[in-house]
Amino acid sequence: MPDRPRESFRTWLRRQRFNLYPAFWGTGAKVDYIAEDLRSIRIRLPLNFRTRNIYGTLFGGAMYAATDPLYAILVKVGLGPGYIVWDKAGAIRYLKPGRTTLYAGCSISDAELASLKGRLESEGSVDLDYEMELRDAMGVVHAVVQKTIYVARKESYQIKIRQETGIR
Repeated sequence: MPDRPRESFRTWLRRQRFNLYPAFWGTGAKVDYIAEDLRSIRIRLPLNFRTRNIYGTLFGGAMYAATDPLYAILVKVGLGPGYIVWDKAGAIRYLKPGRTTLYAGCSISDAELASLKGRLESEGSVDLDYEMELRDAMGVVHAVVQKTIYVARKESYQIKIRQETGIR
């Protein structure tokens, strides 16, 4: 799809590690690009024997699974230590069968991260809603994935867990 910017050895290595991580490797997708500042990621999901369903199109589970961890990872890496990040909910709307390789990407800005840190200072935890599209090489949208990410300051999360479990 879009041309990939040059990458450093460090981002190349991160991309390779991501692609070899068993849970992501199992989706059949590949990370094509990770930004140097870890604020943006792009993936591709080829139509092949691993991702094809009985109708000869991309398996919907592969489409969802390929996009599942992306925003949670960007938020976790962007916030750094001291925060808990969990996938809370997700949904996918299939618009057209995937008959070729599909592409998706997501990014998070420094301004979004700064705003999130401010909210977490006052609220302790928040739910973030994101949306990404799986597109073919011509830009046609085949599916829209919605993700809800739970984010909390680690101290707030630990207090909440103690209160829920009665453990001091």
